Amino acid sequence: MNFEKDYLFHVYNQGNNHQKIFFNRDNYLLFLKKIRTHISPFADIFAWCLMPNHFHLMISVRKLNITSPELNNEIASSLQPSKKYRTLNDSIAIMLRSYTRAINKAENRSGSLFRMTTKANCLDKINDVSTAWFISNGITQIDTSPKNYPKICFDYIHQNPVKAGIVTKSIDWEFSSARDYASLRNGKLVDKSKAKELGLLDYQSRGD
Repeated sequence: MNFEKDYLFHVYNQGNNHQKIFFNRDNYLLFLKKIRTHISPFADIFAWCLMPNHFHLMISVRKLNITSPELNNEIASSLQPSKKYRTLNDSIAIMLRSYTRAINKAENRSGSLFRMTTKANCLDKINDVSTAWFISNGITQIDTSPKNYPKICFDYIHQNPVKAGIVTKSIDWEFSSARDYASLRNGKLVDKSKAKELGLLDYQSRGD
């Protein structure tokens, strides 16, 4: 993943062979804790959604790497002794590996849980967000203006449970940031003030 400082990215991955990655509510909560531990030190999070077999994050990168004194205990303990910093790529990989270990132990399973490659599409660059991105993510109303990509992605992430037929309204799905933006929960993971500055919140007023 080629992250750049101060750019918006859509980060996502799914279960290997489309298998489930969340088996119960505690699994979802554990993964949220790992997002907070491993992603929040590097980036502002504007949207997230955890689905039974995949996840989506919309982030704005603040730092590409963090030196040892800045790392929290969990991140620092996983560093090799010779390494004095952690990159965002490192942190995402470690997050997925540590979650996989926990699930394998709990479910008495082995092997990979996620697909080998985590995707990260830059939403600020027209060349990085092609028509294929929309099609591959099931978005049929394609607006080719790059300034609209962040809003389209924001809405798409929150509408995932609706499109999957799990719920009828995005705010009915517990495991996404839609409920935070609708003031139905006071979650601390997303930066609502910055999301508002970016003009991402219009759809919430419709109660979707």
